[in-house]
Amino acid sequence: MTVFFIILAIVIVIAIWAIGVYNGLVKAKNRAEEAESGIDVHLNKRYDLIPNLVETVKGYAKHEEKTLSSVIEARNACIAAKGVDERDKADNILSGTLRNLFALAESYPDLKANTNFMDLQNSLNQVESEILNARKYYNATARTFNDKMMVFPANLIASSLGFKKLSYVDVSDEKKENVKVQF
Repeated sequence: MTVFFIILAIVIVIAIWAIGVYNGLVKAKNRAEEAESGIDVHLNKRYDLIPNLVETVKGYAKHEEKTLSSVIEARNACIAAKGVDERDKADNILSGTLRNLFALAESYPDLKANTNFMDLQNSLNQVESEILNARKYYNATARTFNDKMMVFPANLIASSLGFKKLSYVDVSDEKKENVKVQF
């Protein structure tokens, strides 16, 4: 009879441990999904600002339609992107077109002095900072989840229950290059 209670106690301890591991994985995955959603919120805020910025620039640079069209196309590609990897790739393209747009603004001194343009540019810079922080937070939560999922013996439960490693938001090679400042 005591052997039965010992085996029962071992089974109960293992079951409690497995439930704890499962709950920890679910909580970590939910935090990562929440962080990914936070990135989407900030990106949508950015996407909402871009048409206003483009319209402001259009008034000053009517003959720069190609640059302005490429910004709108990149914005639309970002909105249509699904998943972390596809969205990150589209977002890197959008960042490049925004750099071109701000370079275009350098050619128009009246535009640079325009209050609406400066407000939009400052708002966009603030949103960019928020996006960066949201990406950092997502990567931290993804790392926490991946760590929990991959350590032994939790990896046995994670793999048997179908948990998959989360990918990180990555920086494009273009953004890793040194910034060239010219006067």
